[in-house]
Amino acid sequence: MLARSCLRSTRAIASARNGVVNISKRAASSSSSGAAADSPLRMNIAAAAATAVAAGSIAWYYHLYGPTAHAMTPAEEGLHPTKYPWVHEQWLKTFDHQALRRGFQVYREVCASCHSLNRVPYRSLVGTILTVDEAKALAEENEYDTEPNDEGEIEKRPGKLSDYIPAPYKNDEAARFANNGALPPDLSLIVKARHGGCNYIFSLLTGYPEEPPAGASVGEGLNFNPYFPGTGIAMARVLYDGLVDYEDETPASASQMAKDVTEFLNWAAEPEMDDRKRMGMKILVVTSVLFAVSVWVKRYKWAWLKSRKIVYDPPKATKHTTRH
Repeated sequence: MLARSCLRSTRAIASARNGVVNISKRAASSSSSGAAADSPLRMNIAAAAATAVAAGSIAWYYHLYGPTAHAMTPAEEGLHPTKYPWVHEQWLKTFDHQALRRGFQVYREVCASCHSLNRVPYRSLVGTILTVDEAKALAEENEYDTEPNDEGEIEKRPGKLSDYIPAPYKNDEAARFANNGALPPDLSLIVKARHGGCNYIFSLLTGYPEEPPAGASVGEGLNFNPYFPGTGIAMARVLYDGLVDYEDETPASASQMAKDVTEFLNWAAEPEMDDRKRMGMKILVVTSVLFAVSVWVKRYKWAWLKSRKIVYDPPKATKHTTRH
């Protein structure tokens, strides 16, 4: 009897110990599952906080050191130009090619006497502004140097479509001498080289007042223009109503000529705009389709993993038989 009672006590202690072990396993598993449930939430919060800090840092840096370089005073920076609704700046719009033709005429008859267009060849005008015959005739009006002959002398030849539009002066010194020391800039990339782009060029051409405002000081040989940095510009007003006779009989007001030549200069700085927009739309369409297909493939390939069910299988309690 004593042996049986001792055996029963030993089994009871063992069962109790097993129960304690099982309970501890379940408690540990429940605590680990709770920690696993909390960790994704903490990681999401940490990722969101890091993203917010990064975005705030970028915005702060852009605010302080953005691409816009401001002068020390508003007078040195010039009056900010008005934002105009240029049609060619829209995503699905192209240049007004009739305006480009009128703008090229304004450049030839008004601007070409001082400003060069060194980066524009005659061939780029074909199909956009001029026909092939018109471009060839325009190129042949100028003479260009040929290769040295057998005697080492350089002869002249009529221009070809591959030649570039010639500059009005031989060199910068001649340009400065003809303009009282001021060097007229090349207009090939002037729209890209000036803050404000088309808005600045148009405002500058139409921003000459009849007389400088009271209190404005203009240096000798300079003209007042509020849009030019420093408000003193060497170029005088060049556009007046009726200065050019347009081929299409468009009224040649000063604002109309400024608008046309501004669009032409924007085309000169970016003649590939139409091709760029067309290629951009193709890329957007193709990438959208590929993105949709990739999302479908991802969901198809990972469906078995996303739809699986994870069930916790606790350890089974040990069964003991009682001997009689």
